[in-house]
Amino acid sequence: MRLREIAHARTGDKGDTCQISVIAFDNADFDLLARILTPERIAAHLPRLPLRSIQRFELPQLGALNFILEGALSGGVTRSLSLDAHGKTLGAQILDIEIGVAERGASA
Repeated sequence: MRLREIAHARTGDKGDTCQISVIAFDNADFDLLARILTPERIAAHLPRLPLRSIQRFELPQLGALNFILEGALSGGVTRSLSLDAHGKTLGAQILDIEIGVAERGASA
């Protein structure tokens, strides 16, 4: 199962920093999200980005995790040579994370 089956994402960007919120469709899945979506897992899923740091903030009442990725946008929208230097494409990439059966089973 892919993350996009249980959550959606909203993104924002400012300069070289991308903010990604991953929000569970069902609040019952928040514990699973909190367990599997670590800063290390996000970094491993985006290995080509020159990330300086990843911060994670938990919003359990909203069923959401908010990630701040510093260095994610190659200088920012107006300074990058990337085809799309906006954070919105990174949100879609995060939703492609595969959630294994063992990971899902641990929340049952």
